[in-house]
Amino acid sequence: MPYLCRRMSVNPPTRRKVTTRRLVEMKRAGQPIACLTAYDALTAGVFDRAGIDVLLVGDSVGNVVQGHDTTIPVTLEHMIYHTQAVVRGTERALVVTDLPFMSYQVTPQEAFRNAGRLMKEAGSGAVKLEGGERVLEAVRMMTDAGIPVMGHLGLTPQSIHQFGSYKERGTTPEEADRIRRDAIALQEAGAFSVVLEKVPADLAATVTASIDIPTIGIGAGAGCDGQILVWTDMMGMSMEFRPRFVRRYAELHDAMTSAVGSYIRDVRGRSFPGTEESY
Repeated sequence: MPYLCRRMSVNPPTRRKVTTRRLVEMKRAGQPIACLTAYDALTAGVFDRAGIDVLLVGDSVGNVVQGHDTTIPVTLEHMIYHTQAVVRGTERALVVTDLPFMSYQVTPQEAFRNAGRLMKEAGSGAVKLEGGERVLEAVRMMTDAGIPVMGHLGLTPQSIHQFGSYKERGTTPEEADRIRRDAIALQEAGAFSVVLEKVPADLAATVTASIDIPTIGIGAGAGCDGQILVWTDMMGMSMEFRPRFVRRYAELHDAMTSAVGSYIRDVRGRSFPGTEESY
């Protein structure tokens, strides 16, 4: 018995699972929500163990993993595949999955079915979709059926061909008012959270104060309830993409380039593998 007690005492305490309800509690308590994207089990596990609150399986997988210029080519099957991997690597964080382009814009019924596939087949904890008024019926159908929905306002990357650029949104009184109204409407439709992307910081703070559900900012200032970044951006994996709203917490591109260069030199110089690395 003493041995069993000793074994039990060294086990770490169970970490509280992050749920949509927990995120609302964090907003009420004034506790900022930390979010990152993830596309595979390995990195998801690292971020989860580090204590991240939300992992977004973003359609940014099209840019980061697939090498596309936009998110438009990403399919529902791609999102299911990557979500399955992220879920396998995650224990605590809430996993949210983007509904990709044309998986929810045709009809609310089709959006509902596709969201259901992400929950049932991929194991996602919630789905995210872009837009305000035009997606409200789909949001209501999903939330009524028990599918948690995160909204996305401001710069919506799936509408890049309509916008014509990735410049900030909500800079005119009319557009700012529409974003405010859409955030309230998404809450009323049942959304549990709203991403605000590339909108003025004062607008994001106003929206955050006007709704009871958490706002997650990306390029929207410190007044949001939480923040999200694409993990490869904040880890310095890209040399070309350096947007103003990204703080680089590491320079993995340089570190990996140096490591691979050392490996190549060791292989060509026949210093790898050594005796200790051989059988």
